[in-house]
Amino acid sequence: MRALHIITGLGVGGAEQQLRLLLRHLPLDCDVVTLTNPGAVAEGLAADGVRVTHLGMGGNRDLAALPRLVRLIRAGRYDLVHTHLYRACVYGRLAARVAGVRAIVATEHSLGDSQMEGRRLTAGVRGLYLATERLGSATVAVSSTVADRLRRWGVPAPRIEVVPNGIDLDRFVFDPQRREHTRRQLGLPEGAWVVGGVGRLTPGKRFDVLVHALSRLPDDHWLLLVGGGPEEHALRRTAHEAGVSDRVVFTGERPYLPDGSPGPDLPSLTSAMDLFASPSTEEAFGLAAVEALASGLPVLYASCPAIEDVRPSAAGVRRVRGGPEAYARAIAEVRAAGAGPRTASEVARHYSITHCAARLTDVYAAAVSSPPSPSPLGATPS
Repeated sequence: MRALHIITGLGVGGAEQQLRLLLRHLPLDCDVVTLTNPGAVAEGLAADGVRVTHLGMGGNRDLAALPRLVRLIRAGRYDLVHTHLYRACVYGRLAARVAGVRAIVATEHSLGDSQMEGRRLTAGVRGLYLATERLGSATVAVSSTVADRLRRWGVPAPRIEVVPNGIDLDRFVFDPQRREHTRRQLGLPEGAWVVGGVGRLTPGKRFDVLVHALSRLPDDHWLLLVGGGPEEHALRRTAHEAGVSDRVVFTGERPYLPDGSPGPDLPSLTSAMDLFASPSTEEAFGLAAVEALASGLPVLYASCPAIEDVRPSAAGVRRVRGGPEAYARAIAEVRAAGAGPRTASEVARHYSITHCAARLTDVYAAAVSSPPSPSPLGATPS
């Protein structure tokens, strides 16, 4: 089976890095098209031997990109097209149907109650999504929470398949030598007790809550924020105003898999932490929390379907409702309880990438073997 993955961009992000990890475990011949931004993950995919094509799309309304995408799909003679992220789902499903591909799968990575990939969920955004969703064979939700949201939107339940994100457990195994080396690289003082946060630096992630919580904790507490985004300047200003700028470390975007970039990768940074905290109240999955659990870290979270779907009361995890005061209390309580063994939790083992890739392969097989549905576009299946 030949499959084409279409994604909006290939910068360092959760969906983008998940795609790269997935392609290492899918037993298929796969190519990738990125509509925009062929960034660090594109380079990593190429290093893995995956053919990546940059479509050069100029923006959300660059309709000239559609015929280019149709020609590319036809030339590749693909059996299946799999789209990722909103813009790629809208354009990719339409292009695949015009090109005559009848097996079309889309993954919904980040649908929240009020936003999708940082964009507000207006009636127009929802309407366009639903109009193009019916062109596909199946829509993959990364959690049962996302599946419920899709059903509330009006996506028919039989068209929804739950295939969670996966992690490479071996990469996140705690390594004390890697921990010490990474902490030296970051300039963390000996004895620093490090709270970590991972994700795009956007308002929805609420990392300002952790900055303000840090100001309520003793001076040996540090905050390590892994990720990049438009909120970085505001977070630095918040840290300065709170008097903790000397105890907050911003690493920028860091790769999940080796890509040749200088500095520590994400698993190394996770080893350097003592606790992981995610104050975001609207997560679609919570991949970073699962990765932290794979490294044996205690986890505080406001929203994490990945945990709630499997073990809502799992050891080492605690749901925290509230703002800086609530997080400061919870962090202090975790530290007072003392360090536990840094071994992967049952929750993390549930999300092994090999299991997730096998489940997705089943979805592909069902899509390819299903009889073609009538095309509203008049296209003839190839």
